[in-house]
Amino acid sequence: MKTKNCFHCGDNCGTKTIVLDNKSFCCKGCKTVYEILSGNDLDYYYDLQSAAGATPKAVDGRYAFLDSLPITERLIEFNDGDLQIVNLHIPHIHCSSCIWVLENLNKLNVSIKNSQVDFPKKTVRITYNSIGVSLKEVVTLLARIGYEPNISLDDFDNKKKSIDRSLIYKLGVAGFAFGNVMFLSFPDYFDLSTSSASGGEFWLNRYEPVFHWLMFLFSLPVLLYAGRDYFISAYKGLRSKILNIDVPIALGILVLFVRSTLEIMFDWGSGFFDSLTGLVFFLLLGKFFQQKTYSFLSFERDYKSYFPIAVTRVTKEGKEETAQVHDIKPGDRLLIRNEELIPVDGILINGQARIDYSFVTGESEPVKKESGEKVFAGGKQLQGAIEMEALKSVSQSYLTQLWGNSVFQEDKTTKFQTLTDSIGRRFTIAVLSIAFLSAFFWLVYDPSKVMNVFTAVLIIACPCAIALASPFTLGNMLRIFGRNKFYLKDTQTIEQLAQVDTAIFDKTGTITTSKKSTATYEGMPLTETEASLLKNTLRGSNHPLSRTLYSLLAEQNIVTLDEYEEHIGKGIEGIKDNEHIKAGSAAFVGSAQTTDSINTSVHISSNNTYKGKYIFHNEYRDGVSEVFQDMSKNFDVALLSGDNEGEKPRLEKLLPKLTPLYFNQKPQHKLEFIKALQDQGKKVLMIGDGLNDAGALAQAEVGIAISENINVFSPASDGIMDASKFQQLNNYILASKKAMKVIKLCFLLSLTYNLVGLYFAVTGQLEPVIAAILMPLSSISVVAFATVATNLIGKKLK
Repeated sequence: MKTKNCFHCGDNCGTKTIVLDNKSFCCKGCKTVYEILSGNDLDYYYDLQSAAGATPKAVDGRYAFLDSLPITERLIEFNDGDLQIVNLHIPHIHCSSCIWVLENLNKLNVSIKNSQVDFPKKTVRITYNSIGVSLKEVVTLLARIGYEPNISLDDFDNKKKSIDRSLIYKLGVAGFAFGNVMFLSFPDYFDLSTSSASGGEFWLNRYEPVFHWLMFLFSLPVLLYAGRDYFISAYKGLRSKILNIDVPIALGILVLFVRSTLEIMFDWGSGFFDSLTGLVFFLLLGKFFQQKTYSFLSFERDYKSYFPIAVTRVTKEGKEETAQVHDIKPGDRLLIRNEELIPVDGILINGQARIDYSFVTGESEPVKKESGEKVFAGGKQLQGAIEMEALKSVSQSYLTQLWGNSVFQEDKTTKFQTLTDSIGRRFTIAVLSIAFLSAFFWLVYDPSKVMNVFTAVLIIACPCAIALASPFTLGNMLRIFGRNKFYLKDTQTIEQLAQVDTAIFDKTGTITTSKKSTATYEGMPLTETEASLLKNTLRGSNHPLSRTLYSLLAEQNIVTLDEYEEHIGKGIEGIKDNEHIKAGSAAFVGSAQTTDSINTSVHISSNNTYKGKYIFHNEYRDGVSEVFQDMSKNFDVALLSGDNEGEKPRLEKLLPKLTPLYFNQKPQHKLEFIKALQDQGKKVLMIGDGLNDAGALAQAEVGIAISENINVFSPASDGIMDASKFQQLNNYILASKKAMKVIKLCFLLSLTYNLVGLYFAVTGQLEPVIAAILMPLSSISVVAFATVATNLIGKKLK
């Protein structure tokens, strides 16, 4: 009787087949999962990849420990009463079907709001309503559908990721087998059968068959265990109609084993078991090296550890100082201004908190908090300044993962990655074609060399080195940029930066500096009450002009405002004890003076009565003229400003001739301007201050926010540059272009290696075991070249 495979997990059903909807299942667990998925319109799971599931394990009482509040508090990374977020490690995640079903958990339970899979890390981040479903129920649901999470509080506390143990075990098995097979092959190497008549005959009659079958036995665990990942990967690729780089490798291993087994069965020879075990051993050794090297470079950890976010700390003497988030300790008193991110969990002390947790939860509805209530890291203050006391130190990795939150992901894909994948596919097709054509030629010309040629071609021409060129080059550049205070979101941003041909600059806070600016007041004098209210209103704003004016005004007692509101692109207003003050543009405060032809100004009104204006005398950053001169040689450069034309004559002298200058540009105008350029086929780089320019930064191919105090979190941007490095902007872009050239040189290096190796393989001069040694060496050479080349580029940035 023909046995059937389980529709859900693919295992053999044996004699206890369970049938439902004309589909076979190996157990009630798989049948239950199918019923859950099909009952919730998630049948598409099986269309993505057949038999992709895992047999669910019994979960009765297994997660009872999650009823303990102290344990769940350690596992949950965000808890704001009704809404909770947890990040769980799911070892079974392995394909697109897994991603699809895990990101549709909300269809299985309406209390689950959102779930996002991180495929490389095999984790899923789940946002859920704790009133409708508990953490225990979420975990139980995952286990019931075959995605049991691996929950380890020790791992959670230490946050240390061990290297892949299975790879070490497979490497050990392959190495042990390779050593023994080599030892058993010594008589064949020294050709003892012809060394002496009696000794050779004794060897042939007694021990040669035994040694050959021992080599066969040693090769079995190598084929079935150590090398199985290559077969699995090749099979999945072919089933998905994709020719991945493991196809020629798996084919080479299989051909070696079959040929060697036939040789010893029919006494044709000793086979190639030494080549087979050596091939798998060196392949795994190369993979182990790549894994260790990638972990050593720690691309993500490096750039995240330099993530530029700071906060204002209030000392015991009442003074305000800028402090890096790394330095925040429990008990520190922090000032969080309007539009600033809360870096740590804490208790609200002063002010009215209106917090946007959409960075964390994806929910856009702001949450109001009163004094004494708890506030959580990742929230963004939307209503003036608040003071809070830190309850714990900052979790840098937690803050930085917000930058990569799917809420802020834009479709800014690059063509280069597609090109890399395309090269890999075409390379595999070419390799298989050359292998079969070479085998056919030698089958006619010299059949004894067919197997050596065929396997050597498959091994030597593996495009692993091509696949490594891009991640190592761009990853190392990401780390180098971080060390030079240029913080990019991901490696794709470097590729995009290398392609830009147009650079758009904002003025205030971007090419001007608030540290050197001065202001004079014209108008009716402000009363003490008005001056105090103005100072405290400015205290809550993060706009460069607000920060500048706040630092220039006289000291005032700090008070909590009754109301505060910031109108992006217009101004701010505050209310205290029925006193109402506005600061911003002339139109915003209600002045009849709608333009100012002299300088940038901040107008003031009190209780709807116009009082006067502060006239700013802008100080431009050192090297602004040189940056524009250098940039204009390679890019179309323009300046967009929300201010009036008062600075136009000065800018025309400072910037290269014919540089387009646009004034009175609202945030929406800037966004539309960039979109119009993109419609013309331009690749746009936008450089702004990260606040009023958020829309333009998000619209551009690359948006870079300039920051002096590095305390404004700007998820709309693709990168943040410390203001002290403004003069290096053109060099950063050129370095990105050089990095892309390094990748192309890596491709050329890999291609040259493959062409040379293929010549010796096709002509029958290359043994498979030598090819197996050379292949990981080619990967090492590409990685080494990419690392050295990018480090040389980095030295020129210092």
